[in-house]
Amino acid sequence: MKVDAFLLRLSRWLWAAALVSLPVTSFRYFPFLGDGTVVRPLALYPAALLVVVSMLQIVRKKARFDWPPALLLLGLFVLFATMTTAIGALYAPLGFTGNEYGQRALRAWVTMAIGLTFFWSAMWMNRDESDLRFTLKWLFVGLVLNLLWSGVQTFALYTDYLHKNTVSSWQRLFSMRGMVGSKRISGFAYEPSWLTAQLNTIYIPWLFAAILVKYRLGAFRWLKYVLMLGALTLLVLAYSRGGLGTWLIATLLTFLLTGRQLMRDIWRWLRAPFRPGEAMPPFQRVRSLSLRLGILTGALALLLLSGYFLANSRYINALWSARSKNLVDFVIDNYAGSRLAYAWAAMETFQEYPFTGVGLGASGFYLFDRLPDWSFTSLYQTVWQLSPRGRFYLNPKNLYIRLLAETGIIGLTLFAGFYAYLLHHIRSFLRSRSFLRFIGVAGLFSWLAILITCLTQDSLAIPNLWLNPGILVGLSTGLALESTHQAPTKE
Repeated sequence: MKVDAFLLRLSRWLWAAALVSLPVTSFRYFPFLGDGTVVRPLALYPAALLVVVSMLQIVRKKARFDWPPALLLLGLFVLFATMTTAIGALYAPLGFTGNEYGQRALRAWVTMAIGLTFFWSAMWMNRDESDLRFTLKWLFVGLVLNLLWSGVQTFALYTDYLHKNTVSSWQRLFSMRGMVGSKRISGFAYEPSWLTAQLNTIYIPWLFAAILVKYRLGAFRWLKYVLMLGALTLLVLAYSRGGLGTWLIATLLTFLLTGRQLMRDIWRWLRAPFRPGEAMPPFQRVRSLSLRLGILTGALALLLLSGYFLANSRYINALWSARSKNLVDFVIDNYAGSRLAYAWAAMETFQEYPFTGVGLGASGFYLFDRLPDWSFTSLYQTVWQLSPRGRFYLNPKNLYIRLLAETGIIGLTLFAGFYAYLLHHIRSFLRSRSFLRFIGVAGLFSWLAILITCLTQDSLAIPNLWLNPGILVGLSTGLALESTHQAPTKE
């Protein structure tokens, strides 16, 4: 009995440790990994131990676990990817930049195992509202630490009181990389785009949902607003066009699909002082008008200030200032030419191997020979590969195109089926007017953000793909949707 209680407490503290350490994406101290591997989530250490503890609980039959259908879909994808990897070995691609097929396949499956570790941990540790509250508490502790460290980076970049190289040396004590070269904030992440992807797919969905459905996250009702403001400030300071675009699209779509009631409440609140026949003392009316005017002015000022701040970045304003003759030149002028070239080559690879792909992790062996001609005259990254010193292993930079090239149309269909099943859960949550709606709104925002983020990232090891989906699957398994009618905690 004592052993079971210890395992239960241990699992909760391991999960808390994983959530707090989640912002560190490229932890320096990982054995058996070369310097070329930059996806090194620190949270993997406690998450992997949590998987071991969960297996012990299952073996001891002290924890009930109902296998959800989502695991079956994910298992079919893994099974098919295994088959395509075996078939890809029969193609015997030539080595590229010192890499061999077996080495890259092993690396790809390690990244898959890392991602599944986060999915299993999130699913295992979230069964009801109490579990989710525990998760969100420690998740936001990690966000606060990230905000504080980002504040240190901002202080070093925009003042003369702390040198940037000093902060970079501090960051290299635990990360593979210090601060980036430009005036962009990366937080604990490897680069700014990774930071914004974390915010959009993991943290902001829960904050947005808490605001939208008026769900109280803790003892302080203002906490979610402060954390949201901090997260949005990081989005601006990171200067990530993909991150800003993802947030904008996910926010608009989620709000249009789920925020009608909040829009009506806001409109009713704004109109309250102007309603005819509204009995209100003059002083109270003036104070009410001043409050509303102050909030609207503040929101407009923040919006204009953010726009001005972003417009002064050459990286951002290249979107409208580039004088390109065609679409390809426009993409190159906006620092995305290499992404387009790699995706182009990966699609060529898919067209040659449409059903089986070339094996998980093996697309890099095929990309160089299929790069478009314009990439050899316009991109220094491609020209660098022609030199004997070129050691970079190419990858598609787009998860969907990568899966097409490496697992074929069937593999992508199975992976998409898993995410489509998640959308089914989200719809079920959204139909409820209880605590489950809070989960549904967060799930929809996260689902949309992941959908967009995968257009520019292709790693299966990053927790962004797995954490909130795992939480959704765990909650949908642990909660009976048709019989849960408890009211949300209102402010």
